[in-house]
Amino acid sequence: MRLANIPVLLAVTFQLTGDRGWLSDRYRPTRSSGMDENVTGGLTEEIQEEVRRGAAAAITAWNAGTPAAVPRPAGDVLLELLTFVNGEDVPAEFEPMMAELLGHRPVSSGVPPPRPTRRTTVLVIGAGVAGLLSSLRLAEAGIDHTVVEKNQQVGGGWWENVYPGCGVDTPSFLYSFSFEPHRWSTFFGKRDEVHAYLEAFADRHDLRRDIVFGTEVTALDYAEADGGWTATLRAADGTVTTLRADAVISAVGVLNRPKVPDLPGMDDFRGEAFHSARWPEGIDLAGRRVAVVGSGASAMQIVPAVAGTPASLTVFQRSPQWIAPNADYFRPVDGGVHWLMENVPFYQRWYRAKLNWIFNDRVHPSLEIDPEWDTGGRSVNAVNDGHRRFYTRYIERQLRGRPDLLEKCLPDYPPFGKRMLLDNGWYAALRREDVGLVTEGVAAFTPTGLVDTGGDHHEADVVVLATGFESTRYLYPMRVRGRSGRLLSEVWGEHDARAYLGMTVPDFPNLFLLSGPNTGLGHGGSFFTIAEWQVRYVVEALGLLRATGSRTMECRADVCESYNEAVDAAHAKLVWVHPKMTNWYRNAAGRVVAASPWRIVDYFTMTRHVDPADFVWSEDHASGGE
Repeated sequence: MRLANIPVLLAVTFQLTGDRGWLSDRYRPTRSSGMDENVTGGLTEEIQEEVRRGAAAAITAWNAGTPAAVPRPAGDVLLELLTFVNGEDVPAEFEPMMAELLGHRPVSSGVPPPRPTRRTTVLVIGAGVAGLLSSLRLAEAGIDHTVVEKNQQVGGGWWENVYPGCGVDTPSFLYSFSFEPHRWSTFFGKRDEVHAYLEAFADRHDLRRDIVFGTEVTALDYAEADGGWTATLRAADGTVTTLRADAVISAVGVLNRPKVPDLPGMDDFRGEAFHSARWPEGIDLAGRRVAVVGSGASAMQIVPAVAGTPASLTVFQRSPQWIAPNADYFRPVDGGVHWLMENVPFYQRWYRAKLNWIFNDRVHPSLEIDPEWDTGGRSVNAVNDGHRRFYTRYIERQLRGRPDLLEKCLPDYPPFGKRMLLDNGWYAALRREDVGLVTEGVAAFTPTGLVDTGGDHHEADVVVLATGFESTRYLYPMRVRGRSGRLLSEVWGEHDARAYLGMTVPDFPNLFLLSGPNTGLGHGGSFFTIAEWQVRYVVEALGLLRATGSRTMECRADVCESYNEAVDAAHAKLVWVHPKMTNWYRNAAGRVVAASPWRIVDYFTMTRHVDPADFVWSEDHASGGE
């Protein structure tokens, strides 16, 4: 019990006993600071010990056969518990989502059984997080499907990215499927363990039987005659084949195609140059001069992980990042924590729900631009300015005695203008004598190094391009042709994708996008959460196709247009459009394409069920049965 999260333990004890004394002011937790999980609840050791003793007695009674007094709190009782556990008000609109996350109110699909009409076949593109989940849910629904994966293994980006320090910036206990927990070894999972989790998931549910590996979908063409899609497939050996499906689910992700800058002289460079997502196996950096181009999430993991190995390490930073402290980033998960998760009733779900609050929508109000607020562009509202002061003090402490670095590392734009990163030793690495920070972009390669935009030359033997991904080019480089014969890239433009709920597009019937436009979590949260809701929505849609005997469903143009007008209007009020910065959410015209403007609870509500009125349904005149 010494390792238990006290606020979580209080919720558990109340559910087991029904004793409202545990919800009194004596035991009321404080609000957590920043992204800290607030293990003690801000309570004295004496009161913490009272909570542990009370919980132990309640758990002992439960183990002896005493049923939980409040097994599934919902409504006002759940809201009271959520507010109490988090030490701050949780609005009523969060109750349905939190009730589902806690398992107190499972959501049924509401789809009637299928009529004995035609069999539905589905093509799933990609075997990463969303693709694997799609395969599982389709199998459970009895829908025939094939998953096509361009790599030789499952995992998507977690198979491709093997650079040093690769890991998640979301707590491990959120970065997993809600229905399939894992015994994480650290509180923030590293690449190998995340990939192993996905491999085990595929094996446990026998998903590989429906996956074609080493094959890329290069084109999709809609055929009006039979209301289906023809996919052009290219195998690793160059063999081209086709596959027909009634519906297509794209689970290719958004951060999967490396963005490699077209720099002069790259072909003349005599050293090794590669994108961070294509890290060469067995490369040795010892004693070499290494340059890292970029200072975003990937660079921030690579630099501390390799610092001290190369003879020199030069980082090219176009703009500094806001970075949050987190004492748990490298902390191993004690066996006692696993015991709590696996043996104490309600503990694991309450712990996850609490993390959901801390790392998700709690921060969203600080992103909203207050038109009356003016600090010269450094923040967008009073709460956001409080964040700026907090994170500024942290950076100043980390770089104390190094005014040269402080000047380079302190952002002049508001916090959360880019996705907040966690400090994994970044500032400690920058302070090293063998690490240099260049606040210029890269203009060109030379045979022996790089020339920055200020004209200075930097010698390098190895260049790591931590330059991000094609985050605004959805489905790139796949060619997708819809009902009218137009290409999706023509409908959207190369960098201006739009879809209803980020999942469906008019003129492209029975095509569903996972991780589509405006669904990225800029303000925090776990992709697994969004993937679960999107997959549920898509499988429900496919269930309605079968249940109604329809051949196709196509998003109405007016519905899609109205939705995207709302997306743009919401973004216009958020920090991501702030003129003082650039980020990978926006296209060259300044429109936010990748990030969602919504709170996670908003997206949960929007995607909870399919509204048939949002779609045009075509009759199925095909014969044959299931």
